[in-house]
This record gives sequence, structure tokens and C-alpha cells, in this order.
Amino acid sequence: QVQLVESGGGLVQPGGSLRLSCAASGSIRHIANMRWYRQAPGKERELVATITDNGTPNYGDSGKGRFTISRDNANQSVFLQMNSLKPEDTAVYYCNADIFMIYALEIRQFWGQGTQVTVSS
Repeated sequence: QVQLVESGGGLVQPGGSLRLSCAASGSIRHIANMRWYRQAPGKERELVATITDNGTPNYGDSGKGRFTISRDNANQSVFLQMNSLKPEDTAVYYCNADIFMIYALEIRQFWGQGTQVTVSS
């Protein structure tokens, strides 16, 4: 099977920075798009950023300007650098990836378990 494991969340003061990491492992042949989503209490999950397998980023409205997505294909990892954090960035952040598993004929989408980011003074 495949696992996505996020790390790097925590409590940060407004204006601070955090770097989230997500590492994929398992029976992986190729990872296509990788994404970060977030879900705040009482709100729907929203797309923060996407990065293609060749490193092209794309940002949702919540990720534009202060967040940077990147990836390390050799280590099957994706990162989210978050700067100038605001209280409204408080949410559970989820890693998501489109993965071709070994011996699979179709791409499948996998989710991590989420990491909590809390922005508060």
C-alpha cells in the first residue's frame, strides 16, 4: 500500500512561519500531482496548492502570496513553506497525491492523516 505522512505543524504566533512536510512511502511507481489542502473548524476542505511532477506550482486563493509549495522527487516528498501566518490560517493541513502504484493500471489518490496548524498569540 501507500502512506502519506505529514509533519511540521504546530503553534505559531501571527506573522510567523512554518514548513510542512509530507513523505510518501510504499509500493510507488510514480507520483504525479501533489497537493496541500486545509480544513478549518466548521468549514469545507479547500485546496491550498498543487505541484506537478515536473515542479510546476499552482495556488488556490488561500495559498497565493504567502505560501510556497515544493517537492523532492528523489525522496517522494512535498513541502509547504508558510510565511506571514495569520489566525485565519489555523486549520488541519492535509497532503494529497496522485500515485501510480507498482503493478497498478490506474492512478489513485491518497491522503495523509493531517497536521494541525494553529496561529495564535
